[in-house]
Amino acid sequence: MLLIPVSDLVRRLSERGAKRVALQFPAGLARQAPGVAAALRDAGFEVIVSGDPCYGACDLALDTLTYADVLVHFGHAPVEDRSSVIYEPVRIDFDVGVLSRALPMLESRRVGLVTTVQHVHQVSAMAAYLGEHGIEAVVAPGDGRTPLPGQVLGCNFAAARATGADEILFVGTGVFHPTGIQLATRARVVALDPFTGEARIVDASRLVRRRAAVMAKAEDAASFGIIVSTKSGQQRMGLARRLAALSDRAFLVAMREVSPAGMLDLGFGAYVNTACPRLAYDDQIRFPVPVLTPPEFEILCGARAWEDYAIDEYLAP
Repeated sequence: MLLIPVSDLVRRLSERGAKRVALQFPAGLARQAPGVAAALRDAGFEVIVSGDPCYGACDLALDTLTYADVLVHFGHAPVEDRSSVIYEPVRIDFDVGVLSRALPMLESRRVGLVTTVQHVHQVSAMAAYLGEHGIEAVVAPGDGRTPLPGQVLGCNFAAARATGADEILFVGTGVFHPTGIQLATRARVVALDPFTGEARIVDASRLVRRRAAVMAKAEDAASFGIIVSTKSGQQRMGLARRLAALSDRAFLVAMREVSPAGMLDLGFGAYVNTACPRLAYDDQIRFPVPVLTPPEFEILCGARAWEDYAIDEYLAP
């Protein structure tokens, strides 16, 4: 079953005069590739599908533009502006009445409201529902990486911080986003899964304890590889250079895919990740040596106090 409508996309491609189209899907939408490709081929386009892993709008398959006029990236809002790329966020609806599950957990009558790109089109409806129940929902713009009101990413919580609220309601799936929101804002955070109806109060202390253990293992490393991503939307060379200057044990390492095998081959005792921030948090168990975030390395080098521990964010310049 084709869940992604293509009629508007066909119109926009035709207006551009595109003949050859590359398609890129994140893992959650990859099985839509055959149907979308068939629909576009039937509309007269030559289609090529990127088969490489895709982790977000920061991970564009720009190499496919060797064979195509336009790259269509599905599932995410833009984090960088490229004339040859069309971003196609995929909307996923839910019944906003599910917010009733979160109401008993909210302590404030004024809360910040944030969600992920799949649900930002329902932010106004969510805010209206909260308003009907006596709660003022504050929806703020993000920055260049989160262009939609109320949108947060796993690497950017600007829209949560900008609400200025002491309590944040996150509507979405998973635990990483709300944990990051709490660390980024120091606010009280309630997380609601709109599909299961599960609501919970977020406690980021468990993540911080795990990260402290990783830092302890990295402390005596003979060498540190400061990972610099070569992906178009993940390049933080300025940050990497600043981190490398903090220790004579640190060296810059360029990687496209941050993999356990690559780490083993290079042989550094620990790494500092300036690529996708979620790699250090989500994938540490896969890595053969400690992988630190930039703020953690700063703490290890004495450039930041432990009391100033912060989640790694990729903020717009």
